[in-house]
Amino acid sequence: MKIIFVFLLTLFLSACSHLGYYWQAVGGQMEIFSKQQSLEDILVNPETSPELRKKLEHIQHVRSFASQKLHLPENDSYKSYVDVKRPYLVWNVFAAPELSLEPFQSCFLVTGCLAYRGYFNKEDAEQFADELKEQGYDVFVAGISAYSTLGWFDDPVPNTILHYSDIHIAGLIFHELAHQKFYVKDDTAFNESFAMAVELAGVKQWLQQTGDASVYDGYRNDKQRREQFIDLLMETRKELKQLYQSDVKNKKENKSLILKNLKARFKSLKQSWGGDKTYDNWMKQELNNAHFISIGLYHQYVPAFERLRGNNNNWSDFFKQVAEIGAMPVKERKRQLENLMNGLSSP
Repeated sequence: MKIIFVFLLTLFLSACSHLGYYWQAVGGQMEIFSKQQSLEDILVNPETSPELRKKLEHIQHVRSFASQKLHLPENDSYKSYVDVKRPYLVWNVFAAPELSLEPFQSCFLVTGCLAYRGYFNKEDAEQFADELKEQGYDVFVAGISAYSTLGWFDDPVPNTILHYSDIHIAGLIFHELAHQKFYVKDDTAFNESFAMAVELAGVKQWLQQTGDASVYDGYRNDKQRREQFIDLLMETRKELKQLYQSDVKNKKENKSLILKNLKARFKSLKQSWGGDKTYDNWMKQELNNAHFISIGLYHQYVPAFERLRGNNNNWSDFFKQVAEIGAMPVKERKRQLENLMNGLSSP
């Protein structure tokens, strides 16, 4: 049935523009279908390595926890495994004009309009990025370890996440299942911020119930540094947005100064962490507006969703309130989220 669906979808899309893009998307998904194996089959196979066995057993526990404790979808997602023989599952291309933080959007049949475009082949992603560069866009190509098909298919565990820590893997599964739980067409920032909030709260609850206080303390310290780093980037994003909306002359020069100042502020922040190098590679990039598109999408409304949820584990009430906000017209939805960010009101 999956193959029939993909085939029919391809026929429908054949009349659309960007046919090459759709074909690579279908081909990439078909590759995943063809290589999937159930976790149970792998775990009973005597040739399975101890390292893979340990990771997959951990994922089984996380998957059960996600449905039983976090009220995330109970289906066959993350109950199978696929090895795609590459470091990332897809590569996402983010783009924005040179003097704007409005993302370049791509619109699709099922997902609606997204503020990025995903490719199963790195070279294809880089080619599209080069095309946008020639049109004057700032671009950023990011390797992505996992993605959600929003419940259309049973998403497998990809080999691309196995090098992560157990905590990181748990968070990623919670994040992707959150997309299956609730998704609003044409609002990437809402969807990603919601999933990120579920990820953070889910990991916290997971660690609290495992009873390993030392692990939770380490996670809390990592989260604090992560929040400080994201705050720094979001502050810079705000400065760039104010610059682009102003009447200031020489905006390109001022943009360069803001990004240079970010590097200096990060250096100071890193010193306060005792020289921690977690975010060095990210900061070594030649940063541009597209990098702040990706940061804004994943973190813009996280504080709003965290305030909506509060400090309890009543996930049913939380999801109900999220659905109420998601059903609002876009302007009202954004106003509600901004109010929550500012501590003014909640639905």
